[in-house]
Amino acid sequence: MTWYALQHKPSQGDRALTHLQNQDIACFYPKITVEKIKAGKRTKQLEPLFPGYLFVNLEQTDPMWAKLRSTRGILRIVSFANKPAAIPDDVIQHIKDSLHTVAEQGGIKPGQAVELDEGPFKGIEAIFQAYDGEERAIVLISFMQKQQTVKVPLSTLHRRRSD
Repeated sequence: MTWYALQHKPSQGDRALTHLQNQDIACFYPKITVEKIKAGKRTKQLEPLFPGYLFVNLEQTDPMWAKLRSTRGILRIVSFANKPAAIPDDVIQHIKDSLHTVAEQGGIKPGQAVELDEGPFKGIEAIFQAYDGEERAIVLISFMQKQQTVKVPLSTLHRRRSD
C-alpha cells in the first residue's frame, strides 16, 4: 500500500478524517500542540502540521478510490498529470517520528530575540527571559547603557526575525 495526500475543504480536516475512517481507510492527519497568544493570554491548541492536507494509505487498485472525491470534507486528491502523487513510506514514517520534536519548538524560548510593539519600549529589541503568569513576560532590555529586566504584556511581544 502507498500513501497519498488529500486536500480537505477549509476547516473540515477532522470531518474528512472521521468520514474516511468510517469507510475503513487508513489515514494519517498529523497534529501538534501550538502555543498562541489570544487576547493577551497564552493558550495551547491542537493544529494540523500540514494545514489543508491529510494522508491516506491505499492500493492503486482499491475500489475506495472512487469514493474519495465524494467523501464529506474532501476537496481533491493531490495529483500530477492526472495521477495521484505517491508519498514514500519513509517520508510518512519520518513525519510520525518527528511529531514530538516539532511540537517542542513552539512558543518563545528563553534567550530568543524579541521586539516590543507597544508601550514606552515600542521598537526596542529585547531578550526573552521567562513567562510571568498567563499574560506577562519578563524580558531583558538594554536601556541607558545598562541591562534591565522588565515585565511586559505578552501581547506586546513578537519574535524578531533573524536576518
